[in-house]
Amino acid sequence: MKTSDDHLINISNTLNDAIEVLSLDDDSSLKKDILSLGNYCQNKNFRLAVFAPFNYGKSTLLNALLGEKTLPIDLIPTTGAAIYVKYGEQLKTKITLNDGQIIEQEGTNILKQYATLDDNRCMNQEVNSVEVYCNHSLLKMGVEFLDLPGTNDREEQNQLVKDQLLTSDLIIQVVDARKLMTLEERENFRDWLLNRGINSVILVINFLNLLEPQEQKDVYYRLRFVAESFRSNLPSGFSNLYRVDALPALRAKLKGDNNGVQTSGLSMFESALQTIIIQQKEESSFRRKRFDKISEQVKAIALNQKDNLIKKIENIEQKLDKEKEIKQKAQQVINQGFQRYLSDFYSWLYLPKLLNQYQNELAIALEQNTFQQWCDNHFCNKIITYQNHINEWGNKACFFFENDDLTSLNISIPEPPEISISVSAEIEEESNYLDNITTVGIPTGIGFLLGGPMAAAVLGGASYLLNKTTTQAEKEAITQNSQNSSTYVKLAQNYLTHFSEQVFLSLRKYEQELVKIMDIPHTLHSSEVAQLSDKIQRLDDLLTRL
Repeated sequence: MKTSDDHLINISNTLNDAIEVLSLDDDSSLKKDILSLGNYCQNKNFRLAVFAPFNYGKSTLLNALLGEKTLPIDLIPTTGAAIYVKYGEQLKTKITLNDGQIIEQEGTNILKQYATLDDNRCMNQEVNSVEVYCNHSLLKMGVEFLDLPGTNDREEQNQLVKDQLLTSDLIIQVVDARKLMTLEERENFRDWLLNRGINSVILVINFLNLLEPQEQKDVYYRLRFVAESFRSNLPSGFSNLYRVDALPALRAKLKGDNNGVQTSGLSMFESALQTIIIQQKEESSFRRKRFDKISEQVKAIALNQKDNLIKKIENIEQKLDKEKEIKQKAQQVINQGFQRYLSDFYSWLYLPKLLNQYQNELAIALEQNTFQQWCDNHFCNKIITYQNHINEWGNKACFFFENDDLTSLNISIPEPPEISISVSAEIEEESNYLDNITTVGIPTGIGFLLGGPMAAAVLGGASYLLNKTTTQAEKEAITQNSQNSSTYVKLAQNYLTHFSEQVFLSLRKYEQELVKIMDIPHTLHSSEVAQLSDKIQRLDDLLTRL
């Protein structure tokens, strides 16, 4: 091929990438066209395809061009596969099956088994490709013929024809002079050919010999108007409409009847066809327009997808902005409610106030061993009330901001302090001594006989001794009670101080966690936006490459 081959291969690779970028479905006609173009640019031969509805004589025309009855022809739809006719020294057929098996045989009799429609007019599903090799001057020039199934039979065959036309350099559309151009043929002209950039098309009128002379003129005039309205991309000076009576041309070729070949119109068509092929092969960009047409379709879809993605991102960003605004308002409301109760709790926990309110009654409860009763009736209820209000606002934050990472505030009440009050040894000794005096000395009178402290009874009598001892004990007891009370007060102070410090720490930690829960990024992130932006970038890259 020419120097444009590498460029077309690059375009084909870009179009293949577009299949993924545009997310084209497997049954997408554009995807099939792109894959067909990939095969097209790899083909080094100049491919000439013949297509028409069933029984229009396309296989007969190809046989006439080849000069022998190479392809199957009959009065029923026969061509059931795309048959590639290529150059070979000897006439032979090569069948490639879907499982990779290759069947080669001399002649073309094997075509009846693998390349014709079955009794249900269906193509052989086992066949991947059919190739016929024969010795012909055009084929030797690097030309290959392509015989296609009829287009008015089944949709499966129609699709095969569509796919194969895009891989052909020159199209011959056979027209039945008895039917002019049907609506289907005109639609094929527009949808199958022009809309896909296929404009190297030649119309060949068949069966004109079956009409009366005046009818022949009328039909040819009408088809000339159709052909001229169709802007074929052919070399200057060449018509895109020819008359060939296919069956008489084939018969004349097989008999070697040159006069019959000329009368059938085949000689003029062959001469024009050979010149057109030679000139188009020399034009390095003759395949380019096919790729340009498909590229334009890809660009249009890519631009449309890009616009839709941009609008989608704008909608998402508007939604995110609205969401951010709502979250900011919610954050403000939740924070105000939370701070109100938090401030009240902090105020209640303020140590001077806490001591002033609870220290004395806690000291009494400790002294009277009623700590749990005091705690249940006066202390715990207050704590639980504050705790519940704070957790309520925390739960609202978790619900609204869809975050369950916040651990509920759970304030534990410390165990009461261990109380150990000791009486001095002297007081205990005096107390024991007094017990001896009162229980032993007085009832028995033995005290007068004792020495030591009891000798004072001699001077002052027993009543003096008893009065003096009692007064000292009372004084010691009062002193001891005062010391005990001071100890309980100190224990209460320490207890409340420790409690206040621990709760302050818990509240600060809870507040910090709550702030994290309600944190709103400066720019809300959306994974969907990131994915859409990435898709836009890929579309931009594709458009740049195209």
